[in-house]
Amino acid sequence: MKLTQKQIGFVLDVVKEIKPGQAYMNHYKVKSMSVADACASRLLKSAKIQAYYQKLLTKMEDESIASPKERKQILTEITRGNLTDYQETGADGAWLNIGKESPHTKAISEITSRTDGKDSVITKVKLHNPIQAITELNKMERIYSENTVVDNRTVNINIGDPKEKLIILINRLATRIREAEGDTITKPERS
Repeated sequence: MKLTQKQIGFVLDVVKEIKPGQAYMNHYKVKSMSVADACASRLLKSAKIQAYYQKLLTKMEDESIASPKERKQILTEITRGNLTDYQETGADGAWLNIGKESPHTKAISEITSRTDGKDSVITKVKLHNPIQAITELNKMERIYSENTVVDNRTVNINIGDPKEKLIILINRLATRIREAEGDTITKPERS
């Protein structure tokens, strides 16, 4: 049961509940959505595609594996975590109070405590990097792609909003035309 990368990507998209025609267009070049729908339908009837699809569904149904929604919730909790969530003001100043009822506890990466040699306990709380969590969320939502390919024939950009895609394509095309003509953009001088 050897599948190509395109076939694997197609099945993964279908499992993520992307419409089969759109999933097909995400991985194969076709002229129209109707062609993509027809090709996706044929591909979904393939025995090896069906086997892989069922295998993925079985994995998803296993409750020990976090669902895409659960993973997004965890990453969102990491993103929203803030040290002030765990600080309270006591009689002698600020102190930490972390318990099951504390908000965003999945944001906590590490807690260490030590004594200073006297009567004081010094506790350090380290949080996960929220930027990394945001990056992972963006990848899961396909808001952007790290592997944007630009060459003389193809520009592949994965951005959610079609207007944004068009603006980026126009800007890149304008830049390439200016570069080809040897023009540079200069700011007007002030008099």
